[in-house]
Amino acid sequence: MKLSIPCLTLITDRRLCERPSLEEAVARAIGGGINVVQLREKDLAAAELVPLADRLRAITRDKALLIVNSHLDVALICGADGVHLPERGPSVAATRRLAGGGLIIGRSVHSVEEAVKAEEEGADYVQVGAIFPTRSHPGPPAGLGLVESVAARVSIPIVAVGGITARNVGQVMQAGARGAAVISAVLGSPSPGAAARRLAEAMVEAAAVPARRMRT
Repeated sequence: MKLSIPCLTLITDRRLCERPSLEEAVARAIGGGINVVQLREKDLAAAELVPLADRLRAITRDKALLIVNSHLDVALICGADGVHLPERGPSVAATRRLAGGGLIIGRSVHSVEEAVKAEEEGADYVQVGAIFPTRSHPGPPAGLGLVESVAARVSIPIVAVGGITARNVGQVMQAGARGAAVISAVLGSPSPGAAARRLAEAMVEAAAVPARRMRT
C-alpha cells in the first residue's frame, strides 16, 4: 500500500470538536477532499484509542487512508493502513519487522539528516515541520527552506506540517512537498468539509506546476 499523492492529511484533535463531533468532522472533511486521516490523540492510552480507531476505520474505509500515530498495536488491531512514528520513536526498520510489509510507515522529522535516515531505514514518507508558525508547536518555524532541503536529498514523499492553510499550501507544494498535514485549518472551521475542499483545490492546483529549484 502507498500514500495517496498529493496527500492531504487531517491530524485529529478531538478537543477542537464539539459540534460536530470528531467523527462527524472527519467524515465531512473526507467528503471535502481529505485522503489521509492521522489519528493522534496523545493523551489517550492504547486501550482508550482502540474504540476511537475502530470508529474512524469505519468512516475512512474505502474513502481515505487511516494512519495511527505512535501506536503500532492500535494500528494492527483496528486494521489501519499505516502507523506514523514520532521523531524519537522506534526505528522504522524495527517497526517494519513487527508490522510486516503491508503497513505504510511514516516518520516526523525536523532536519535533513533525520529525513535521510528515515528513508534509509525504509520509511514510506516523512512528515516535515513545523513549516509556518503554529500554536501546537511553539517556537520558531522551520520555514520553506527545510522542505526544499529535504526534497533535494530524499526520494520518498514529503508531507509538510505546521500552520498550513489554503492560502499557503501551494507554497509547500512548490517547495517540493508531495502533500500537507493540517489540524486547525479543518477541525477549527465551522465547516470542515468546505475547509478541506479549499485546501484540496489549492493543493491540486499547485501540484500541477513543477516544483521550483533550490535557491542558491
